[in-house]
Amino acid sequence: MHRVFSDADVALIADTAHRWRQDGEAESAYEDVPGFCGSVKLEEIQEHGYVLTPGRYVGAEAVEDDDEVFAEKMERITAQLAEQMASLAWNDHALKGVDSEILERYH
Repeated sequence: MHRVFSDADVALIADTAHRWRQDGEAESAYEDVPGFCGSVKLEEIQEHGYVLTPGRYVGAEAVEDDDEVFAEKMERITAQLAEQMASLAWNDHALKGVDSEILERYH
């Protein structure tokens, strides 16, 4: 998966780096932000065998609990996925028919 960073994304990343470096180019102090950035001591990296997987140190962004029971949510999401896959299969079938029709007309 590729992500194209917007100007706002680039500015946020640069500002965070400046705050972390404390180089005077940022207006506020650096803070760890779960799911986005984290700063750890070398000792912690050593404890993890020098593995630099970001999630190990940055963690995950806190998400608000929606109070939906897991089993019900899983059933709902699974049904939604099945609908989307059926729609995709139908669209794929329809497009193949269009492709065949186009090929017959122009060949």
